[in-house]
Amino acid sequence: MSGSLFAPDEGPWLERLSAGAALLHGWARAGDAQLLDAVEAVLRQSPPRGMVTPGGQAMSVATSSCGDWGWVSDRRGYRYSAVDPDSGQAWPAMPDPLRELARGAAAEAGFAGFDPDACLINCYLPGARMGLHQDKDERDFSAPIVSVSLGLPAVFLLGGLRRSDKTARILLGHGDVLVWGGPDRMRFHGVQPVQPGIHPLLGGRRINLTFRKAR
Repeated sequence: MSGSLFAPDEGPWLERLSAGAALLHGWARAGDAQLLDAVEAVLRQSPPRGMVTPGGQAMSVATSSCGDWGWVSDRRGYRYSAVDPDSGQAWPAMPDPLRELARGAAAEAGFAGFDPDACLINCYLPGARMGLHQDKDERDFSAPIVSVSLGLPAVFLLGGLRRSDKTARILLGHGDVLVWGGPDRMRFHGVQPVQPGIHPLLGGRRINLTFRKAR
């Protein structure tokens, strides 16, 4: 990726990574202020929280959700819930700017008709990371995953269909959108520890929006 991670380059462009995966460079940058306003409104209703794995390990990424379903993890396992366990209330509705962004990015990457019912909001501080995993808690794997990066850059790890497969390291900057589905839907993926820095809009944070069709 050429130029600054925090400033526009030549405008959005699509990089095809494989048959079912594409990186939309800068796709969300033009509307970032509106997106962040919508995200912050959601987080005021359902603040991000640290979760634990079924094995009891604390996750370094703080998470919230919006939409019909939210993703949760605790000693009982990974799953989707219609209710925020912290508040006992339904998750906030998915704001229109987020839904429209996910639909448009999916269509641009070759997955027309994507209609997400869940958006995970992952909040990273420096040092936070995401281990290699598959997104497999959804009922239907025919829909893609749409992942939007905002704030500090991060190195995304995109592996194969087996945990032991070699991983590609993809630098994601502010406004980049990664889409994978079809033959690549079950690829292992993760995020290396976020490095310290300051972003003009988000300061020392990275926010990742991950759109899914949970049910």
